[in-house]
Amino acid sequence: MIHTVKPGETLASIAANYRVNLHRLYAANPGIGHLFVGQKIQIPGLPEPDTIPYSIQITVRKRRLALYKNGGLVKIFPIAVGKMLTNTPTGEYVIVNRQLNPGGPFGVMWLSLSRQGYGIHGTNDPSSIGKAVSHGCVRMYNRDVLQLSEIVPNGTRVIIQQ
Repeated sequence: MIHTVKPGETLASIAANYRVNLHRLYAANPGIGHLFVGQKIQIPGLPEPDTIPYSIQITVRKRRLALYKNGGLVKIFPIAVGKMLTNTPTGEYVIVNRQLNPGGPFGVMWLSLSRQGYGIHGTNDPSSIGKAVSHGCVRMYNRDVLQLSEIVPNGTRVIIQQ
């Protein structure tokens, strides 16, 4: 997958966001020197989002996650978002990895986003869905996040908007 460098990013922060070993990132980008905004960096191990028929659009204010296939709406899921509406980071990300039964408050599934510390996950508190209660992650009912994780592969584009 190709990542376009954004202001303030370093190779180490890009590696952390995509959960890729820094040495693998260097190996995938031989001769890389000083980063600049707009530079294209190869992220090893993830397919290009354009090759995946699915995409996810999260609308924070409406507290909904919409799943699309080839641009057509497949399903809308209710979600919980950050305590303050601005706590859930807006932007374009991809799903970089997943973990079944991650423990803690994350329910039955964790889908990591390409922004370290953020993800789409289940919850051990289903009454929180529809509210602004998380630390910025997107919470889903456990059955919904399991269904979503069975459909979308790593590399799926996730757009978060207010």
